[in-house]
Amino acid sequence: MAKPMTKTQLVAALAEEMGTDKKAAGAALDAITTLITREVSGGGALTLPGVGKIYCRERPERMVRNPATGEQFKKEADKVVKMTIAKALKDSVNE
Repeated sequence: MAKPMTKTQLVAALAEEMGTDKKAAGAALDAITTLITREVSGGGALTLPGVGKIYCRERPERMVRNPATGEQFKKEADKVVKMTIAKALKDSVNE
């Protein structure tokens, strides 16, 4: 498995793809990240065309087990961020 792309590498690749400088590409990436965070933390969802849908899902209260001690306890309800991958991206990986 290849190493994940770092933010610096992503900004450089984005700048090259956009035909602009790294400062503008970094600002664009930060703006997208801010929009995703704001929308999902507010309980909404956001679709990145060709990539997928990012959304927040609530998990109910449940019983969990500590693997070290075997002790069972009740975990409070919480929220998790989920992502559904777009079919176009799935298909491009399996070509």
